[in-house]
Amino acid sequence: MDVEISLDIGGTRRTIQQAFISCCEQLLEIALLLTHESGQFLRRLWRGSSQELAPKCPEDIGDGTMSRSQHQSHKPTKSAQTKATGAGNLVGEGDYLRHEHKIETQLPRLVGVACGFAKDQIIHSQYNRGKFGEDAWFMSSNSQAYIMGVADGVGGWRNYGVDPGEFSMFLMRSCERMSNAADFAPKRPELLLKRAYCDLLEQKCPIVGSCTACILTLNRANSTLYTANIGDSGFLVMRCGQVVCRSKEQQHHFNTPYQLASPPPGHDIKALSDGPETADTIQFPMQLGDVILLATDGVYDNVPETFLLDVLAEISGIDNPVRLQMAANAVALMARTLSRNPKHDSPFSQNARKLNIDASGGKPDDITVLLATVV
Repeated sequence: MDVEISLDIGGTRRTIQQAFISCCEQLLEIALLLTHESGQFLRRLWRGSSQELAPKCPEDIGDGTMSRSQHQSHKPTKSAQTKATGAGNLVGEGDYLRHEHKIETQLPRLVGVACGFAKDQIIHSQYNRGKFGEDAWFMSSNSQAYIMGVADGVGGWRNYGVDPGEFSMFLMRSCERMSNAADFAPKRPELLLKRAYCDLLEQKCPIVGSCTACILTLNRANSTLYTANIGDSGFLVMRCGQVVCRSKEQQHHFNTPYQLASPPPGHDIKALSDGPETADTIQFPMQLGDVILLATDGVYDNVPETFLLDVLAEISGIDNPVRLQMAANAVALMARTLSRNPKHDSPFSQNARKLNIDASGGKPDDITVLLATVV
């Protein structure tokens, strides 16, 4: 009798918890929708003043698939590092660079925000900064560069009793810490990823699991974006309403991306593992007003690129964090809504159809959005 009562109370508690979380989700969706709609209204009010914030489109904006040699030959019309200032008593540190003739050049800055959702709000009901479900992220900066990163834990490890989010979270925290080290190399995000991965493998208490990862660094001295990507998380750069640079997915086969891994010691588990040396690297010259979207596959598998551009086009050159946050909220909510729509012809379902695989509708997944503009 006591056992039955105990089980009934437990079931009631879980029912109440599910109802409460569902209610909170609906309230959050309403809040996000309101902030986005309010943002649209404010943009209409500010349209006259916001036009002068938008950069003029250069004639040559690239095709988004530039190789390393093409990056070197690319000559942007207006570089983010060539905004002259009249300051006369600065020392060449922080936001300014002193040249031989004592002319200060303002260095580019990134203004960035984050938003996301856990796929399973019951399991991940508690908020942790830098983590959305099994996704993890970080943003940091120093005098040399701005650094951003995302990692997507591989959910299959739950079958072995392993929390997939622990691996991705540890990797991103290590990247964040090492980006502030004295030997940090702003032009080598793949080296930052390698060091963080080695740090993970060297832990006395093994961190088991695997994840995809994408790291970006904006080198302030030459206004160049350096990237390292492993797997199907990724980034895109939007300029004047068009994608001018985008990462390429790394897949062994459909829905099996490249990944960093650490299998449990002493167990016969054949875990797919790709070393940090397999990271796809890109360098791309940035300009004032460029928009950077860094996200996990929960976004790219569900949201068509045209939908993303509709939102991102509104924030080119914007340095107001509130307006950027509204745009990030809109992207994250759009991805989450589409991921739960069984009738949505998602990019994931389109790719599956090309391989004669039945995977219709959206793809439920953790969602992480990092959004930044160069100012």
